[in-house]
Amino acid sequence: MIRSLALIFLLAAPVYGLECKNDQFEDIPFAICSANIKKDDIRIFLRNDNDDIFGSFQTLNADLKSQSITLGFAMNGGMFRPDLSPVGLYIENGKVLRKTVSRAGPGNFGMLPNGIFCITPHSVEVIETIAYTKTKPNCLFATQSGPMLVVDGKLHPKFLPDSSSRFIRNGVGTSHEGQWAHFVITNRPIIFHQFARLFKDHLGLNSALYLDGNISQMYAPLINRVGHGRSLGPIIGVVSPADH
Repeated sequence: MIRSLALIFLLAAPVYGLECKNDQFEDIPFAICSANIKKDDIRIFLRNDNDDIFGSFQTLNADLKSQSITLGFAMNGGMFRPDLSPVGLYIENGKVLRKTVSRAGPGNFGMLPNGIFCITPHSVEVIETIAYTKTKPNCLFATQSGPMLVVDGKLHPKFLPDSSSRFIRNGVGTSHEGQWAHFVITNRPIIFHQFARLFKDHLGLNSALYLDGNISQMYAPLINRVGHGRSLGPIIGVVSPADH
C-alpha cells in the first residue's frame, strides 16, 4: 500500500496529458512516453508500506490496483545496488531516503557529469548533480543516475561516435520550461553518442539523463508494452484514479 500522503496526491491528479508512441531515429526504433506535470501525476516508487521493494511493474501495479489506482506508464528509474536500493540520491514524498553521490566512480553512474531527475509540485527537471547540490531545488520526488546524456544542449564529453558498446538503453529528458518529461527506451542496442543525439537532435531537448541499459524496461499500455524483465530498483510511474 502507498503511504497516505502519496494517496492524496494520486487522487488529485488524473492522467490527461500522457502520450506514448513508437518512433525511429536514424536506424534505431524506439518507444517514447511523454508526461505533463500540469496534467499528470508523475511519481517515483521503491517500497510498499511493508518496506518491501516493489521490484517490478507487475508488483507495483497490483499494489496500486488494490487502492483503485491505475498505472498508466512506468519505467525503471535509475541505477541500483544488488539489493535493489538506489545507488545515489533518492527522494520520495519530499523525504531524502538516500543522499546525493557527487564523486566520480566506476561504471556509467560514476562517469561524470551525472544527474538527477527531479519532480517538484510544478515542474520536472533533469539537473546535473553539482548544479543540483548548489541550487537544492524542492524535489517532491528525485532519482539520481548517470551519465548525463545532454547537458545545457551539449552531448556528454566522453561519448564517442565510434564506440562499440551497444545496449538497449533508456533515459529521460525534460523540456526547457519544465512542463514535459520525455521517457525513451530503444528497441535495438545503441551507443551512448547516438542515444544522446536522439534526445538533442531528434527530440530537441537541452537536458537528458541516462537511466540504465541492458535491464531497461517500459510499461506502456497505450502502445501495448508490458515490461517484463529483470528485477528493478526505483520505478518512475504515471498514475491516476482507476475510474478516470
